[in-house]
Amino acid sequence: MADGGPGGGLTVSPVSSPRPVRLGPRSVAALALISAIGVAFFGWPLLADERSGVVAHAEDAPWLFALLLPLLVAVVVATIADTGMGAKAVAMLGVLAAVGAAMRPLGAGTAGLEPMFFLMVLAGRVLGPGFGFVLGSVTMFASALLTGGVGPWLPFQMLAMGWFTMGAGLLPGAERLRGRAETLMLAGYGALAAFAYGTVMNLQGWTIVPGMATGISFQPGEPLQDNLVRFFAYVAATSLGWDLGRAVLTVVLTLTVGPAVLALLRRATRRAAFEAQVTFEGGDGGAAGEPPHRAPRAYEESS
Repeated sequence: MADGGPGGGLTVSPVSSPRPVRLGPRSVAALALISAIGVAFFGWPLLADERSGVVAHAEDAPWLFALLLPLLVAVVVATIADTGMGAKAVAMLGVLAAVGAAMRPLGAGTAGLEPMFFLMVLAGRVLGPGFGFVLGSVTMFASALLTGGVGPWLPFQMLAMGWFTMGAGLLPGAERLRGRAETLMLAGYGALAAFAYGTVMNLQGWTIVPGMATGISFQPGEPLQDNLVRFFAYVAATSLGWDLGRAVLTVVLTLTVGPAVLALLRRATRRAAFEAQVTFEGGDGGAAGEPPHRAPRAYEESS
């Protein structure tokens, strides 16, 4: 839209689907790298050969990973921010992270009911995978400070929640799919991702409690198939009920209040106009002392 006139003016070109963060090559490379390292950190018990040196330090490895992972997550967040996260995006990140952190204590400790997961799904869908990864990691960190959940597991939670939220931003049909079909897709993703989150976090904690029970504890150096059987037995015995509660609550909230929250988030991104292009068109410059042109109020209010 242009603020016309004989002396030229200001042209503002909004985009149809604003995203606070557009992933460039550096951001994509950083996300791919941290994801690959994260898979290794989570899955090393199943991937390590029996002759590997890490097997000899099975109880120490998770603590070493817990020290390294925050640095890697911080590098990725800094890279994404450096490639296009402006002041508006930072402000929205702060608001959503604060809301998500405040929602976590509402259900923590009660059958796995964690309402923050549904907000992460919807925010990742609207705001995209790059913003979603940063939001998931920051929200989990903030909620841990709020609930006193700081420990060696926190970096793994931050990475897993970053994946969880980023995955919602990678779902298809972001430009076209709306209405009931989109809500059902998000509910289905939320249910599957809730189980996946619990499973990968169990994999992180599984190695810290060796010898808990012969049939379900991690046995360093044992064949992959044997440890997989023990691991899934461990999941079924310790957390399947919690994961089910998380999945059910995510589905219920997505189907009931999800459409309203999606509309609110999309309206907020339109008003923020993250990617509006502002250019000045040439002309005689107007009279001396004339204030510079600005976008018409009608555009500001509709954005």
